[in-house]
Amino acid sequence: MKLSPKKRAFLAGALLLACTGFLCRILGFFYRIYLSRTIGAEGLGLYNMVHPVFGICFALCAGSIQTAVSQCVAANMKKGRTIFLSGAAAALSISVFLAVLIWRSADLLAARILMEERCAPLLPYIALSIPCSAVHACINGYYYGMQKTKVPAFSQVAEQLVRMGIVFLIADIMTGRGMTLTVQLAVIGHLAGEAASCLFTLLAVCLFQPGRSVPEPGSDPARPDDPAVFGADPRSESPQDHPWQDAFLPLMAAAFPLMGTRLVLNLLASTEAIWIPERLRAFGFSPSDALSVYGVLTGMALPFILFPSAITNSIAVLLLPAVARAQSEGNRRQISSTISASIRYSLYMGILCIGVFTLYGSDLGSTVFHNGNAGDFIVILAWLCPFLYLSTTTGSILNGLGKNTTTFLQNTAAMLLRLGFVFFGIPRYGMAALLWGMLASELFLALLHLYSLEKLAPFSWNAWNMIVKPAFFLAVSIGITRFFTAWEITGAIFSRLHGFLSICLQSLILSACYGGLLLSFHRNRTGRCIPAKKT
Repeated sequence: MKLSPKKRAFLAGALLLACTGFLCRILGFFYRIYLSRTIGAEGLGLYNMVHPVFGICFALCAGSIQTAVSQCVAANMKKGRTIFLSGAAAALSISVFLAVLIWRSADLLAARILMEERCAPLLPYIALSIPCSAVHACINGYYYGMQKTKVPAFSQVAEQLVRMGIVFLIADIMTGRGMTLTVQLAVIGHLAGEAASCLFTLLAVCLFQPGRSVPEPGSDPARPDDPAVFGADPRSESPQDHPWQDAFLPLMAAAFPLMGTRLVLNLLASTEAIWIPERLRAFGFSPSDALSVYGVLTGMALPFILFPSAITNSIAVLLLPAVARAQSEGNRRQISSTISASIRYSLYMGILCIGVFTLYGSDLGSTVFHNGNAGDFIVILAWLCPFLYLSTTTGSILNGLGKNTTTFLQNTAAMLLRLGFVFFGIPRYGMAALLWGMLASELFLALLHLYSLEKLAPFSWNAWNMIVKPAFFLAVSIGITRFFTAWEITGAIFSRLHGFLSICLQSLILSACYGGLLLSFHRNRTGRCIPAKKT
């Protein structure tokens, strides 16, 4: 099957982001394991309590402007550099203000807002990381809008490697001097990673501007001055060609709704992070146990569940500018096919993850983190995967179609549903209420996104092909994997492997069988001959 240059470039970019995302997730796993054994579950809980403060600031000064830059650059590449510079100036100004505010109000925020005074020494590190995140977010948005993914992809790897390297180095020095490792180590690593990513993207945008870069893998050769592929040459842009007002005002018009959306959602998420330990204490947990359980959920179980989302997140990042461009060209057929494909592959991957995490979740918790609760949480949250991946891709498509208000209202409704489970359910049912609330909210959000997309661009939907057949293929793959691992020859090999390596190998076999069956099914469908029409 011959793909168009746009589709090849899109798939190449998504594959690059997915590969680097997986690499970062793998490195992140080892990092999480290390942190869990150095600062403990309670330390992870404290770290995850201050992280929502960073999330709120990121929503105000970075995430929303990054999305707006990506969307505006994709719709008008000739003004790409002007749009980027306008967004970067706005983001940096807001981020510096927020950093100073947090630095000066650390004690007040910890005592009155987070309701945990031990968070106060951690907040200055979070404050310093905010301007760094704002700069590299805008640069990434510029590259995404130009459909160039190399710099954003490798910046993730640089961030993770520097974070881990700094933490390991400091821990080694502190251990050698007989000093106690605390949660402060984690926030220092966070700051180091953000600073490294900022420096990497700054050097890249100065040395290799998107308008002068070579084509992405899979794209057709084109003239360097072809704006359809490369965008306008940044050297040809000048304030006289594109006054900053012409770029700044539309950019802010796109960013402000996103800013409000992300601010409200991050405030709700921060409320959840504050409420969970408090409601667990109402259920009967001690303050230390409440933070420990929260740390197990957010620092141990959720990273496993979110690991495969490296694929859907990569696709979602590229879907937004791709759909925005298709809409500007009036290509409704491409929009509909994009929606159908995103639904199909999100469900395929989500169904596979249900099988992997329900089969091996308990063993993962006990072998990796030596914590039985982590395994129980992984098994329950496995059912979250299809709806989580589906809401990620469909939400990005809605944003690409300009329906930012719709996604805001729907995400808010889903988050309020989840907070209801937290506030009213946890004091009566404990952590079970939170887990079921997460499942219910993601299902609700995915259904709302699909309902909105159906009204905007009708798409093909086949429950038999998208749900029933993948579920059947999963069952067959599980049977094949069980037979293979129980076979006398291979069983002896698996028994000699370390528990985690054995689980990884079994998961790979299961995924290969599942993927092979799906691929065979699609070849059979596309390979059928269509009868010729009678003349």
